[in-house]
Amino acid sequence: MSRTRFETWHFDLQDLLGLAVPPVAIAFSNDAPTGIGRIERAMPPATADGLTGAVAASCVFWIEGTQRVFATTAQDHGNCSVGSLTHGFKTMEEIASNSDVAALCETGWVTPEAVGRIAVVREKPTSVVYGPLRDMPVEPSVILLRLNGKQQMLMHDAWPDLRFEGKPQCHIIPIAKERGEIAVSVGCMLSRVRTGMSNNEVTCAIPASRMSALIERLRAARDADNAVAAYAAADSKRFADRH
Repeated sequence: MSRTRFETWHFDLQDLLGLAVPPVAIAFSNDAPTGIGRIERAMPPATADGLTGAVAASCVFWIEGTQRVFATTAQDHGNCSVGSLTHGFKTMEEIASNSDVAALCETGWVTPEAVGRIAVVREKPTSVVYGPLRDMPVEPSVILLRLNGKQQMLMHDAWPDLRFEGKPQCHIIPIAKERGEIAVSVGCMLSRVRTGMSNNEVTCAIPASRMSALIERLRAARDADNAVAAYAAADSKRFADRH
């Protein structure tokens, strides 16, 4: 049985990069997706200013998305003002006075000016669908990877224009979706605590439109790295034999 395009991408990425965590597809939709169940999760009591959601923050859906396909709405993302902003559900004006934004600014973790410059999805979606890339039943907008240091190295070899970003981690999603750039985030403490991601991992957001070209370049970069590794290993033996 032949593989679908998304299955091919999924297994190519796993093979070429040696991924420990499956690639997650993220699809922004202006329609309610048919045949895809919404994430079912009891929401905790809202804060005084109304913050609650299916999970603590939008980035937590990246973890859930390694296991199964599900749809989310604005309400599901509502506990994290920054995630609601980056995913296009809320505007800066709507979140500026929220308690979580105030807490981040009061600690000095981020400035109000920096919050105002965060990349965002331009058009408010009806839903965002998450799931393993191989199982995605709709066209993804972005593919999210979790990478270690060596995998970042290979990605950069393959795509020298790789964009590196810091906090908030989730804004690499709109950078990939709206700007067509492959973006790596070193992560942010807010996301690392909420997702439980390893200290050794960073995230990478890839526009679906770049996927075929990226896989071709990754294959060439891996072949070159393997040749260099063989040379380095053989050369190192000269030094090992001296002991």
